[in-house]
Amino acid sequence: MLNILVTGSRGQLGSEIHELSCEYPNTYFFTDKEELDITNEKALSQYIEQHAIDVIINCAAYTAVDKAESDEDLADKINHHAVNFLATIAKAQNIKLIHISTDYVFDGTSHKPYLETDTTNPQSIYGKTKLSGENALLHVKLPNSVIIRTSWVYSSYGANFVKTMLRLGKEKESLGVIFDQVGTPTYAKDLAKAILEILPKINNTYTEIYNYSNEGVCSWYDFAQEIMKIAKLTCKINPIETTQYPTPAKRPPYSLLNKSKIKNEYTIEIPYWKDSLEACLHKMGERQ
Repeated sequence: MLNILVTGSRGQLGSEIHELSCEYPNTYFFTDKEELDITNEKALSQYIEQHAIDVIINCAAYTAVDKAESDEDLADKINHHAVNFLATIAKAQNIKLIHISTDYVFDGTSHKPYLETDTTNPQSIYGKTKLSGENALLHVKLPNSVIIRTSWVYSSYGANFVKTMLRLGKEKESLGVIFDQVGTPTYAKDLAKAILEILPKINNTYTEIYNYSNEGVCSWYDFAQEIMKIAKLTCKINPIETTQYPTPAKRPPYSLLNKSKIKNEYTIEIPYWKDSLEACLHKMGERQ
């Protein structure tokens, strides 16, 4: 039995890990910013020592992509400096660390799915602070630690694209959704399950980076179309270009991640994005 600390436990991924934790018997400590301020190194170190933590799953992040453009200090504090604290403490106390990162570390100009070794070039403050967090973790040379880059996360918990589309789909007759940004949605429940499955198998000399999203490819327009179809909503989805929907932060136009490494090394199966979307919407329907 391991003592596992899950930070950011009220977010989408943290909530899914919480729900699945009963299937993976360990002692879990689910914290959010109210219970544990990961930007406070002293408080963080004391908490980890007092609870004899063996594993940290860091789901905490500043994820308000557009807001980060004008709130760089706080984004950097959470996405970069707190990760450095976690890594330093983990090394000192011989703790396994799983850290969640993002496709936003890339500029989105590739034409083939990104490998973990491809050159990073973030175009937003959010992406830059997340990359700084990755680099801080890599610099510590922490054994038994992994970084998992993911994309387009949604869940029955929290605020996300799926919930926004469902709400607007019920309110409006038509919606414009971007068609020239492509990637793969990730059901947070699938990622949570993958994390809990690989956790006992992690055994490396230094930090390893892995990509994880659901299988397949789509645009935001395709994603919205499928949401309306499964939910049986009559709202018409119209394709629009990124230039027609300006945002403070620049998004990567191409976010496909190559998942071969995590699939091969940990022999996990990754569900197709449409199947996972249907499962999530079914779950949400049962909750209403």
